[in-house]
Amino acid sequence: MDNLMRKLPIGIQTFEDIRRKNYLYVDKTALVWRMANLGKPYFLSRPRRFGKSLLLSTFKAYFEGKKELFEGLAIEKMETEWNEYPVLHLDLNAEKYDKPEKLKEILSSHLTQWEIQYGKGMDENTLSRRFEGIIRRAYEQTGSQVAVLIDEYDKPLLQAISQPKLLDDYRQTLKAFYGVLKSADPYLHFVFLTGVTKFAQVSVFSDLNQLNDISLDYSYATLCGITREELAATFEPEIATFGQRNQQSPEEVVAAMERNYDGYHFHPNGEGVFNPFSVLNAFSKLEISNYWFQTGTPTFLVELLQKSEYDLRTLLDGIEAPASSFTEYRMNANNPIPLIYQSGYLTIKDYDKEFQNYLLAFPNDEVRYGFINFLVPYYTPMKNNDQGFYIGKFVQELRSGDYESFLTRLEAFFADIPYELNDRTERHYQVIFYLVFKLMGQFTEAEVRSTRGRADAVVKTPKYIYVFEFKLKGTAEEALKQIDEKGYLIPYQSDQREVIKIGVEFSPESRNLSRWLVER
Repeated sequence: MDNLMRKLPIGIQTFEDIRRKNYLYVDKTALVWRMANLGKPYFLSRPRRFGKSLLLSTFKAYFEGKKELFEGLAIEKMETEWNEYPVLHLDLNAEKYDKPEKLKEILSSHLTQWEIQYGKGMDENTLSRRFEGIIRRAYEQTGSQVAVLIDEYDKPLLQAISQPKLLDDYRQTLKAFYGVLKSADPYLHFVFLTGVTKFAQVSVFSDLNQLNDISLDYSYATLCGITREELAATFEPEIATFGQRNQQSPEEVVAAMERNYDGYHFHPNGEGVFNPFSVLNAFSKLEISNYWFQTGTPTFLVELLQKSEYDLRTLLDGIEAPASSFTEYRMNANNPIPLIYQSGYLTIKDYDKEFQNYLLAFPNDEVRYGFINFLVPYYTPMKNNDQGFYIGKFVQELRSGDYESFLTRLEAFFADIPYELNDRTERHYQVIFYLVFKLMGQFTEAEVRSTRGRADAVVKTPKYIYVFEFKLKGTAEEALKQIDEKGYLIPYQSDQREVIKIGVEFSPESRNLSRWLVER
């Protein structure tokens, strides 16, 4: 088939549509069969736009016995019976949950549709009683146990996360509703809940203690997302077309995709996966861009970061954390890491078996620079539309060796900080330095550190290597002395480029650069 006629399933979340209308499909059905035949109640946490809805739609078609949809796929050789089961598919993704009644309305709407099919009991006057009655009658009327599929179980909770009263109301509603899945167990053949976040206090994970959380299981690490092998096998024509459009070899195309969209790991030893939404969009539009990050603004994450006063510098460089601290989000804990990880902005990069600590970091460049660019307006005077101007000028000046203009521009940058942002802690200004240099890393080799074992920032350009040390409580002379005494220049002694040392002092009174000294 001509690759220009191949249909990419961007925004298509229905398995039956993909198969009947000849969209490309990355075959995950071997894992679908494994789950369906080796267990019963499951929970899976994955970031948004990672294919959770399509996965549940695939299970729906499988449990409805639609064998014809699976022709040519891995499951065709694995399944021999193709039994049909009643399926209750609840999708909480589409609604805006801004009032207590919104959640109850959408739950009631789904229940009403199922009651049209299976009937309603006279004494079923609550959401949970109606749900339990439907499950029982579906079993009794069909003679088969029921498959329950719940998509984005946590969407109401995430939307209400900054409104404690509304959040508690949603939590109580869902506690009773999801609790039915335990009491109705004899009537259930399969239960699968998906979401972004595992909320520790919701009873689906306390009362429903038999639920198998496979979010970090090695066997299901590639259940959502696209592996490197799947990318090469499924999208060979798209890789060729992308390469022709961008003057790149197939190997260079895959390397660019890896830098920008790969790197998600859902088990320390599991295979990494690409972000499927960004991959599909890049092949469709024939260019690299921040497709996934542009689809949603994680404002609730920034609110959590600001409330917790979390040191962003440790977050941006990668952090170590035990599994217990990032796999469950506790609303009363001063820890934003679980939501940041589960939302897809951090991923597993390494694991220390001895101490059972995970290293979490940004998965790829799309997330790294998308997240930093999003944070900048909350910490600096830069708005989204002028970040490119500032950063571009900063980089150009250092490339040309004009460090005086760079420092003068940085001084003017701090002078533009609004008054309401000025009354901040020392850490706030350290974070601003940090964000500026991190953004420069998109265009030049810029490293910025939060530890004292290395210089505050190092910028490498084709002709120069700049070693910066900033003193918020000290002098420019002390900054230069520290560069020498701590041996910050040692890693660059064999480099052919000119090394320039810059010591900068920052005045707490003026909240700006006060003076700097340069040694070449």
